[in-house]
Amino acid sequence: QRMFAETGTDVSDTEGFMETVTQVGQLKIIVFFKEVAPGHIKGSLRCREPINASELAAKFNGGGHPRAAAAHIAGGELEEIRQKLLAVLEEEIRPAPTVRQIMSFRVHTVSPEQTIQQAADMMTRYGHEGYPVVEEGKIVGILTRRQIDKALHHRLGNAPIRQYMHAGEIYVTPDDTVEHLQSVMLRERVGQVPVVENGKIIGVVTRTDLINLWSRGVESAPTTLNLADRLAEALPAPLLHLLKEAGLEAARIGSTLYIVGGFVRDLLLHRPVLDIDLVVEGDAIALARAMQRKYGGRIRSHKRFGTANWIIEGAIEGIERLDFVTARTEFYQHPTALPEVEQSSIKQDLHRRDFTINTLAIRLDPDGFGDLLDFYGGYRDLQNRLIRVLHSLSFVEDPTRILRAIRLEQRLGFHLGRRTLEHLQNALDLLPRVSADRIFAELKYTLQEDAPEKALRRLDALGVLRVIHPDLQAGDWFADRCRLLREGREGTPWAGIQPDVPHYLGLLTFPLSAESSRRLAQRLRVRTSLARLLEEVQSVKKAVPALQNARTPSQIYRCLSFFREDALLIAWVGFDDPVLRERLAQFSQTLRHVRPLMSGKDLMERFGLRPSPLIGDILDALRDARLDGRITTLEEEIALAEKLAARQ
Repeated sequence: QRMFAETGTDVSDTEGFMETVTQVGQLKIIVFFKEVAPGHIKGSLRCREPINASELAAKFNGGGHPRAAAAHIAGGELEEIRQKLLAVLEEEIRPAPTVRQIMSFRVHTVSPEQTIQQAADMMTRYGHEGYPVVEEGKIVGILTRRQIDKALHHRLGNAPIRQYMHAGEIYVTPDDTVEHLQSVMLRERVGQVPVVENGKIIGVVTRTDLINLWSRGVESAPTTLNLADRLAEALPAPLLHLLKEAGLEAARIGSTLYIVGGFVRDLLLHRPVLDIDLVVEGDAIALARAMQRKYGGRIRSHKRFGTANWIIEGAIEGIERLDFVTARTEFYQHPTALPEVEQSSIKQDLHRRDFTINTLAIRLDPDGFGDLLDFYGGYRDLQNRLIRVLHSLSFVEDPTRILRAIRLEQRLGFHLGRRTLEHLQNALDLLPRVSADRIFAELKYTLQEDAPEKALRRLDALGVLRVIHPDLQAGDWFADRCRLLREGREGTPWAGIQPDVPHYLGLLTFPLSAESSRRLAQRLRVRTSLARLLEEVQSVKKAVPALQNARTPSQIYRCLSFFREDALLIAWVGFDDPVLRERLAQFSQTLRHVRPLMSGKDLMERFGLRPSPLIGDILDALRDARLDGRITTLEEEIALAEKLAARQ
């Protein structure tokens, strides 16, 4: 009666009420409803998360709000309505999330005899807000940042942790509900709670984990989406089988295997799936060796970094190698520095990545094969087409992520989050401190995109290109030339060339002066062959007056003979003058290939000449004569050569 009264349902007594009890996970659901007249049934539901009473009532043409709702059903038998309700409950209600779904594994701990300063140094290195205090394998307390800060304020850095920790055997288990975790945090007034299973600490769960869960909504908690079917569609059958076997082998040796990063992102976006990144929560080298023992092949391992390359060598048809990487975390000693790495959990490994959409992972162990892990809202950001960094210092720690963010944004047709854009702009001044090799590597990745002008125009608009080089621009002119490079070469000598990094970079530097182009190549430490190509492009520009004034094919030849085809193609795309374009094409199509019939050896044997520059001069004169149509036969060539030799 109280339940009906609270929802505004006017029922005078409880006679004839029907009670329905069902179990979903750890959730017990009790619903009361009654036939108030023949063919007329009234029912009421009161609940809290994860049930939405309003949504359930709506399926019976009722309504209310998420915590209380009612419905008046006309027509139908009571038992029929009851069975429909049970079916709806089983379909719609999701089990409450557990600690296991949001916790981090491989927790760091401290001992009660360590000093406050040692704990503070660990917090700075790992970024944690607290640590379980463990003595002889047993939890004896929790140490929080607040306690450390107070102790350091009073200059007690050398004091033992025991004196200032929050004492007590405080923990939860992996199968505890999030609701229970919340009550433990409130009762103990701590933001970090150790997770214990079979008497051993296996991880930690934090207040931030709860906030992330709430921000995503219960329905998108980690591992609620299974991608096993999509994996089967996207991967060749032999590779899928091998990944299942690797997941099984990982579980056997006490590790867990995941596919992570861009592969998962593209799988969810139904884009072509390329490289597979495999992360092992445990020992990657041990897993690779276990697979080698089973299937053969060779192993190249790097113990320092916890990586192993398994070269399969035809053991599995169509699969050449798999790379296994131990889950790790990173530390940056100062902005723009290369990171230091340390073995860690899958959650921390994903947290070191650049953007939330790259933090998704797929489990490959037998118990959860295909389950999606989403600790940082990456799946939601994919749905919202959003590029978002994980924390405010992301671009400060690695400014090359600026170029990466724009590249992803333009490739996927996404947009930068408002705060992410602010963080990007605030970190622009750090780009000049990044090594040339790293900047150029990111720039090359951008130039390898299908339409690199999109990302470069965006980088230009944001002022990024000017930070790399003050004269660098990528506006409408560059975009038009990139499209011409890809789509406008039909019928030219360069129709068969596949546009690549050198061509796009040549166009990017084409408007620059020779000196400015040279400084850019130095700034980026461009390799010698590519730097020479950029110099050639500038030299073609210098040859324009002579090329415009050329009156004969031999004069055109002499203007362009020193340049490789890539430089001529870039110039052809870069020039607006149709006459210049025509002469560049004429040279590459025909003039470049004109040669005298006689060789230097022929000249020496026929006219008794010794090796000298004279032979080259004669050959050049013979070629020019052929180019200009003054000679066409071997006899005419011999006669001209004889005249030239006699004159000398």
